Amino acid sequence: MSEIINKVAGSGIVSINLEEYFTEGERVEFDIKPFLFQKLILKEKEFREALKTHSWERYRGKLVNVVCSADAIVPTWAFMLVVIALEPFAKRIFCSEKSEMELLLFKEKLATLRPEEYKGARVVIKGCADKPVPLNAFAELTALLKPHVKSIMYGEPCSTVPLYKAKP
Repeated sequence: MSEIINKVAGSGIVSINLEEYFTEGERVEFDIKPFLFQKLILKEKEFREALKTHSWERYRGKLVNVVCSADAIVPTWAFMLVVIALEPFAKRIFCSEKSEMELLLFKEKLATLRPEEYKGARVVIKGCADKPVPLNAFAELTALLKPHVKSIMYGEPCSTVPLYKAKP
């Protein structure tokens, strides 16, 4: 009987799982719409008063995305006032589309990656994940790695799609 050899383990392929760069924490949305007069108009005095009396404790330790779901013109300072009110409670605060918030979180974590450590490596960017990984996170990682690596593949080490190979 011959010994079973793990060719993937001996291939020197480095696997990167973007899921490991996922920022943990409950994501919630703060919508400005209910604070608008007739859900359309921001009245400064009433808005400020509503923010003062709002129960902010429910946002403690959470990743909060501030949005306005109404088709209304909301001044920038209104979002800033909400951020000021949330700051003592929220883990992080964003004013963006939900997908953009996720990308910003990934970008922040990917900034800790040292792409030079992958100099000359054959890298597989893992495709399947249990946590949501935005498409742009894959693009960010690819752009970070390309100047340093020998090759970039997508998928699993046993079944990859070749994406890039450095010129010799």
